[in-house]
Amino acid sequence: MKAKTLKTLFSGVAVVCILTLGFIGIPEGDLFLKINRGIDVFGKVYKEITVNYVDLVDPERFIRAGIDGMLKTLDPYTVYIGEKEGDEIDLVTNGKYGGIGVTIGSRDGLITIINLIEGFSAAKQGIEVGDRILEVDGKGVVGSSLEEVRQLVRGAPGTEVRMKIERDGVAQPIDFLLLREEIPVRNVTYVGYLEKGIGYVRLERFSRTAGDDVRSAIKELKASGEMKGLILDLRDNPGGLLDIAVEVSSKFLPESSLVVSTKGRRSDADRKYYSTEKPMVVDIPLAVLVNRGSASASEIVTGAVQDLDRGVVVGTRTFGKGLVQTVTRLSDNTSLKVTTARYYTPSGRCIQEIDYSHRTKDGLFPTFADSAKKEFRTSHNRKVLEGGGVEPDTVIPEEQYSKLFADLERKAMFFKYANRFAAQHKTLAAPFDVKDEVLADFERFLKEQKFEHQEETELKLKDLRELAEKSRYGSEFFEQAQKMSNLIKVEKSRMTERFKKELRSALKTEIVGRMKNEKAKIETTFESDTQLSVAVNLVKNRKAYDRILAGKLK
Repeated sequence: MKAKTLKTLFSGVAVVCILTLGFIGIPEGDLFLKINRGIDVFGKVYKEITVNYVDLVDPERFIRAGIDGMLKTLDPYTVYIGEKEGDEIDLVTNGKYGGIGVTIGSRDGLITIINLIEGFSAAKQGIEVGDRILEVDGKGVVGSSLEEVRQLVRGAPGTEVRMKIERDGVAQPIDFLLLREEIPVRNVTYVGYLEKGIGYVRLERFSRTAGDDVRSAIKELKASGEMKGLILDLRDNPGGLLDIAVEVSSKFLPESSLVVSTKGRRSDADRKYYSTEKPMVVDIPLAVLVNRGSASASEIVTGAVQDLDRGVVVGTRTFGKGLVQTVTRLSDNTSLKVTTARYYTPSGRCIQEIDYSHRTKDGLFPTFADSAKKEFRTSHNRKVLEGGGVEPDTVIPEEQYSKLFADLERKAMFFKYANRFAAQHKTLAAPFDVKDEVLADFERFLKEQKFEHQEETELKLKDLRELAEKSRYGSEFFEQAQKMSNLIKVEKSRMTERFKKELRSALKTEIVGRMKNEKAKIETTFESDTQLSVAVNLVKNRKAYDRILAGKLK
């Protein structure tokens, strides 16, 4: 390993040691003495193993394992970022990347196009959802990981990339010459009116451009109608940049409102962030939709809206990530992302769920018990609790899907059938509904695909048989169990009938998304979205809305 690389890596180790030991509260002189001793011991162990171990050791992989091992004693958000991972950091911080405008996923072990971004090279030149990538620039990618293929496809804007793809209904592979372009990250994936006066914005991430995207979405709504209520959908939004969360919050909160504050070990980590602009949405009901997938920056926005009583929160409890990370550059292509502070909502609560500063006897991190959570108050004196994420003002559980649905999703049956449907039908009726003949065709398709599914009752019966055998039950029990097994087979044969409504909805969403566009695909989910329906009714019913936000006199 080159001396420069070693120096960089060991400086990274030094940083990690400072972070690890710093939590203990060691006097500064002793701290640096312990750091120096630790680096000395680490260096000797590293050199001894790489030089004298019985098998050849890759020095770079070995040092990486050492760094990762140390960081695993902290929280999962403090990580070393190597050259390969750096692209994802750049994507969030810059809000753009060089690519051809596709989203890829793994289907039956093959790298498959699962979405296209309209207006960019892949869509313009005829790549289709469902296409399977065989080669990138002459290199076969069958058996490669998603990350390996992603690295091959992405690159500097203006450069070319050749792809060979396989497509259902086409006998021979198809060659494409595509141009990489600067692809903006899509933060807002839907904007429009759900019904007269009720605007809807779905925000899926908080990259560098999210504030501008939300501003554009609100302008679009105002330009196309009179907005009397707004729903901001943050479900499954994993978050992003803290300052962008403040920027998004500023679109709804009164100017100069405290949005979030941070506190850390170092004094420079203690900061307060205020909304810095006049709100774009004033004096109209606002509902924020959240679920367990809403985390980090999503929780900052949600917590601020709730604490300042600017709107109602609908859905299920959020993820509970109340930690702030800072990215420090270690070299030209490596960085260290370190948790440097906790953040607090305007009422003063931290919504962090897991306590990473302690471990149980089993080595697990505990969560904060409900009985230990402190109580805080919103602007209207409503009670809110710390820890465990943000609890909605109106809790609406998410729809629980059947095991059949989960198995069909896991084995990509909806996706594959939509590919075949699109190959056989060049146009789609408007409005499109999944009629009985489509459902019957899907059932035939499942048989062709040799789709296998075990009912939960089958699994329970199998467990019951095993328990009965261990307990030496008589033959009569097993005769009855066999009768039950036969009945289950009968019910399995009519599974599409039993789950007709669920299957129609899923097929419609997948087929419309394949043959129209992402916006049309999202619209197919509105009818069956109970949480969204409740949010719409709340912003329409001003009395119910005001009743939720009415607190007690202070």
